[in-house]
Amino acid sequence: MLSKLKNHPFAVQAFFKSSTVLTFAVPKEELESLIPDCLTLDTFQNKWAFVAVAMVQTTDLRPKGFPKFMGNDFFLIGYRIFVRYTNKKGKRLRGLYIIKSETNKNKMAFMGNIFTHYNYTTTDVNQEVTKYKNEISSKHSNFKIVIDTKETDAALPINSPFDNWKEARRFAGPLPFTFTYNEDTKEVLIIQGVRQNWKPKPIKIENYNIEFLKTLKLKNHVLANAFIIENIPYQWKKGQIELWK
Repeated sequence: MLSKLKNHPFAVQAFFKSSTVLTFAVPKEELESLIPDCLTLDTFQNKWAFVAVAMVQTTDLRPKGFPKFMGNDFFLIGYRIFVRYTNKKGKRLRGLYIIKSETNKNKMAFMGNIFTHYNYTTTDVNQEVTKYKNEISSKHSNFKIVIDTKETDAALPINSPFDNWKEARRFAGPLPFTFTYNEDTKEVLIIQGVRQNWKPKPIKIENYNIEFLKTLKLKNHVLANAFIIENIPYQWKKGQIELWK
């Protein structure tokens, strides 16, 4: 019974005050061992695969249909790999595979680990906004992102594999689906996100340090794009389970 609770047993809604996502391009061979066999990497030019680091400031997170006063405000940091999955009907779905999740609140970690497979841990999250910069950092996680907010027409990061922002936009998370896989039961859990007014804005990253990426021992990763969205209603549907093979 407890294991079934982790399968997103009810829909959830929230309001994204902001979602800042940095996407890193990695030679696909370096990420293949990090995803289960039921998924394939979502690649660009059959060469690059992608890891996203998302920093989401969310408010009023609660089961769908519950009043706002029962919601909670959290800061979430998620590490995801861009993947594809072919469902039982033969439809190819684009989505994300979770490799790590962090939050600034013990309550979110506790409840998240009851109702999801995201394996939340708690960490400190600090945000400092000045006239021309937005800095998001964590001492515990050795994490720091500095955004240059004075840039109104940000250029693509140096060494990005994309030629333009239109190409880069295809790899701006989050994507419509999120997947987890239970190796013991051979079950794929599919969670669909529902969003409105989704208009990612390119941003310039002045500098960054992300300790978790170092633990993956990636040798040739580069910052491929960075986007922000703001003030977005968001929902996650109840999880759907499929047996794989």
